[in-house]
Amino acid sequence: MRNVVILAGGSGTRLWPMSRDDRPKQVLPLAAGESLLRVAYNRLQGLVEPENIYVCTVGAYADVVRKELPELGPHAIIGEPARRDTANAVGLASAVVARNDPDAVVAFVGSDHLISPEDEFRASIEAGFAVVEQRPRALVTFGIEPTHPHTGLGYIERGTAIDGTAAFVVDRFREKPDLATAEEYLATGRFWWNSGMFVWRAETVLSVLDELLPESAANLRQVASVWDTPERDATLAGIYPNLRKISVDYAVMEPASQGKVDAEVVVVPMPVHWLDVGSWAALAGTYTADPNGNRTDGTTLSCLLDSHDNIVVTDDPDHLIATVGLTGHIIVHTKDVTMVCPLSDGERVKDLVAQVQSDHATKYL
Repeated sequence: MRNVVILAGGSGTRLWPMSRDDRPKQVLPLAAGESLLRVAYNRLQGLVEPENIYVCTVGAYADVVRKELPELGPHAIIGEPARRDTANAVGLASAVVARNDPDAVVAFVGSDHLISPEDEFRASIEAGFAVVEQRPRALVTFGIEPTHPHTGLGYIERGTAIDGTAAFVVDRFREKPDLATAEEYLATGRFWWNSGMFVWRAETVLSVLDELLPESAANLRQVASVWDTPERDATLAGIYPNLRKISVDYAVMEPASQGKVDAEVVVVPMPVHWLDVGSWAALAGTYTADPNGNRTDGTTLSCLLDSHDNIVVTDDPDHLIATVGLTGHIIVHTKDVTMVCPLSDGERVKDLVAQVQSDHATKYL
């Protein structure tokens, strides 16, 4: 049976101070007044049955997720007691889904992407399902056609087309490149952005984890075996925080693509406009710019004199942000924090959050 898991465990530190521990970016109204999580859920309509949609998130977010998606069934929120990166998140979700359906096919999609047109998104996921149903040992990822030499994303180098499918062999995964390397990638025409979305048989990825991450795999299977019992929470709390923290790319996709297990790693094109809303600069790409290149969210009150190419946001519609002679900066105002940083340092907001935690504990997180 086909299933979809929305991965919604990110902390959104690069969207601080809007994104907080009790109000993660997934539930902020960042997509034309709707939350990214709601948008992610809505674009799954018609792809699988509603009862086969799950959300994997940090346990502390379970209540806000349920409030945002009240239509989710009681079984549908898979809560992690700690963040142990994506290898463990997809392993846990795969094990939970497979406990009642050993033949389950699972797609993993993000909760922080803006994607259009949605019909093309659904068609690509359908194509991924079809590949896995034809080739049970396939691990499918999705490639996005690059529009510019992005240095903040990973890349997939595709190889030959696989007859009878929409997929291509993955030659290599490439890390986030510098600008010159990214330009070289685009010039070859062989590289796609790595979307971070996947489709596979649940038992296939668990068997791969048995080989590549055996201790974690055994522990995840143990948790799944008691998932529907009173022992679940205690077992999960005792095991999960001690799992090795590692991404699914490093733990599964890269070694599998290098032939270290018998699974095959393939990529299906996803011809969409795709935005990973992971930073203020990325989010501002959805805002309309004024004649001087300044971007706001449409509700922010601002007065920007001789100021150019700034991102200016506040969650208080009565608060005026005023600047003089400012160029290339991010200004974000909330009731208890005002953050200012150069656009060129936007990726360092997560470092700033770490410093804030060191200086002020959790008061502003």
